[in-house]
Amino acid sequence: MKHFGNLVVALLLTSSSLSAAPTAPVLEGTFRLESATRTLVETGEVEDSFGPNPVGYITYGKDHRMMVLIVSGERPKPTFSNINDADRVRLFNTMAAYSGTYTFDGKVIKHHIDVSWNGVLTGTTQVRQVQIEGDRLVYTTSPGPTPTDGKISTSRLVWRRVSDTADIAK
Repeated sequence: MKHFGNLVVALLLTSSSLSAAPTAPVLEGTFRLESATRTLVETGEVEDSFGPNPVGYITYGKDHRMMVLIVSGERPKPTFSNINDADRVRLFNTMAAYSGTYTFDGKVIKHHIDVSWNGVLTGTTQVRQVQIEGDRLVYTTSPGPTPTDGKISTSRLVWRRVSDTADIAK
């Protein structure tokens, strides 16, 4: 019986040391976009990806699903009664949105996209390097074509965790 008790203690110690292994930080929650810039590879020029005042949110769920919506702060504001095709094109061209699943290892996040606003990203995996700075996520991308205009660039997006409904209204 003494040996059985020692075995139980050994198993408990082993299982507790295994569970103490470091894990990736938790992303679950909603983040509001603070800035979105891109650097054009050809010229080195840095520009605002969605204009000077973009608005956007990204949400990560416990079920490892995610959704993102980003729009330019300089969009037309038509009404249902006066929207025309030119407005629709401009609205479409001043946004990005997609949804899918995600994987995160603490340094790299991969968005496995199953639906996107333009269809171009659907079925792809978008990879972002992640730096966590307090309540902020800083995403950077490797050089590649920008989904909005196809120009080869790197992107940098800064997101801040939404802590309550007052943050959403800002």
